[in-house]
Amino acid sequence: MDLMDKIVSLCKRRGFIFPGSEIYGGIGGIYDLGPFGVELARNIKDLWWKSMVYDRDNIVGLDSSILMNQKVWETSGHVESFTDPLVECKNCHSRFRQDLLPKTRGCISCGKNNWTKPKMFNLMFKTYIGPVEDKFSETYLRPETAQGIFVNFANVVDSMRVKLPFGIAQIGKGFRNEITIGNFLFRVREFEMMELEYFTYPEKAGQDFEYWKKERIDWYLSLGIKKKNLRFREHASDERAHYAQESFDIEYNWPFMGWGELEGIANRTDFDLRSHSKASGKDLSYFDEETKKKIVPFVIEPSCGVGRVTLALLIDSYCEDNSRVILKLDSKVAPFKVAVFPLLSNKPKLVKLAQSIYEILKKKVPTTWDDRGNIGKRYYAQDEIGTPWCVTVDFDSLANKSVTVRDRDSTRQERIKIPDLVDYFLKKLS
Repeated sequence: MDLMDKIVSLCKRRGFIFPGSEIYGGIGGIYDLGPFGVELARNIKDLWWKSMVYDRDNIVGLDSSILMNQKVWETSGHVESFTDPLVECKNCHSRFRQDLLPKTRGCISCGKNNWTKPKMFNLMFKTYIGPVEDKFSETYLRPETAQGIFVNFANVVDSMRVKLPFGIAQIGKGFRNEITIGNFLFRVREFEMMELEYFTYPEKAGQDFEYWKKERIDWYLSLGIKKKNLRFREHASDERAHYAQESFDIEYNWPFMGWGELEGIANRTDFDLRSHSKASGKDLSYFDEETKKKIVPFVIEPSCGVGRVTLALLIDSYCEDNSRVILKLDSKVAPFKVAVFPLLSNKPKLVKLAQSIYEILKKKVPTTWDDRGNIGKRYYAQDEIGTPWCVTVDFDSLANKSVTVRDRDSTRQERIKIPDLVDYFLKKLS
């Protein structure tokens, strides 16, 4: 079993990620987050939001709608340009993205290499608004959250009195009808995006672009991702998006493909604001009080998917130590920081004391309870979930009001007084 098979198995077994609609045979490129996956993803989003919004005075948040007027997507260039080359096997009629064709096995369905000429396939999901399905009611599920920011640019400027440079951050669902899916969460059709649109003076865009490159790779390092598995790659001129003057990827060294995109950082210039201003007839410029001139800002966009960040963290933290499987997740992202359990679940006094400790800790630190099976199996389960510390209430706890705290990575144990537990873990997490 290779690494990815092990991670996929672990994610289902331990309640991180489930195949979507599994009881009906699943649906390609769609996954559901289980109880621990929800917590991991929430931690990632909260850390991103803190880094982008709470820790900065010049960035505000937005939550725009998934459904938008179809003219938004015509104006942004997505109707015309948001496409991938599709080829079809003439023998078995399987369809693939041309640049993602299997390199050695030919067509997966029949083993042949008899392809049609590529044709461009639009990746947006089409839908209709209202009771009549015609071209006037057509729209699309958004493939990115950025356009919701651009069409609300004037609203944010007017309501928040922001001054250049400033940013608008958003976390939300995106949908892309990918031709070729695969590699678990790497390429899916429904995903959650974390995007920042940073509006700046055109002459400062290059400087700000470099600033955000450093900020973003530092953020991944702060999550505990190994530096050796991260790098920058600049897009060639023929692969940049239609709106981008300059683009870099932060790449991760994926076990299934080698280096590949984790996050994109683009200089979108003033393309979006100018395009929407022209198409809508609304002035989307910014009035600079110092120069008394109107400016159409340039935009620097760092954009990543929650799913790919989650997958990178799972891969980077997966470890096998003899018979143990461990997710060595940084405590900042671990679904729960502490697990509490009694040494024996059939001893009422131990259970009562353990429950009282659990009730105290969970108000201060994300804490889970476990009283199933023997103590060894509980440690093993928490190692696989990635819980950094386990608190065990034993018979000595009844006498001296102390408990055993076990460290996930080293398995070292130490006795801590029960009244000191909250401060002990808060210090560990600070």
